[in-house]
Amino acid sequence: MAPLDRLRRFIAEFTTLTTLHGNDEPAMLERGAALLGALVAHDDWLPEEATRPDPVYYRQYLLHCDPLERYSVVSFVWGPGQRTPVHDHCTWGLVGVLRGAERCRRFVCAAPGQPLAPGDAYELLPGAVDRLSPAEGDIHEVSNALADRVSISIHVYGANIGAVSRHVYDPLTGEEKPFVSGYSSAQVPNLWDRSAEVRAALAG
Repeated sequence: MAPLDRLRRFIAEFTTLTTLHGNDEPAMLERGAALLGALVAHDDWLPEEATRPDPVYYRQYLLHCDPLERYSVVSFVWGPGQRTPVHDHCTWGLVGVLRGAERCRRFVCAAPGQPLAPGDAYELLPGAVDRLSPAEGDIHEVSNALADRVSISIHVYGANIGAVSRHVYDPLTGEEKPFVSGYSSAQVPNLWDRSAEVRAALAG
């Protein structure tokens, strides 16, 4: 299988899932987790330009956004020791670890303006998929669990996540501030240029 074929197939299958069950969050999380798990079970497909770390900040590379913005697929690249602030998503999400390891800690907001209650931290290893739902509490902090190398995770969200107005939190005070994440690159990999494959088939 050509490397990009895995990503093309995932996008086709996730688009079909979204068309059939896009308004059913439990179904999207359950069936979407299975699709994402199958994708991150193989580490041979992610374009090199979506694996590059930054020395200071974690990076978010957009791999695909549904034309109707019903979902988006993002490669998160974590340098050693890099982490997010405590934040929410305002939409459902799936996180699949492709390379390295990721540490997550959930938080609970008991009341606006009150300190957040931290949950237990847990680690995700390659092939593992985590689920996020605002209905169940989607406030968390994520970091690279490895101190000496890059980790990469593939995230799927129920919106164009780079354009969603979300929140970061001070866990000690509960203060929340709006933020919009955007993406780390203005370009996305060209998944659909099959010209080299077609030329090769014609030549053969």
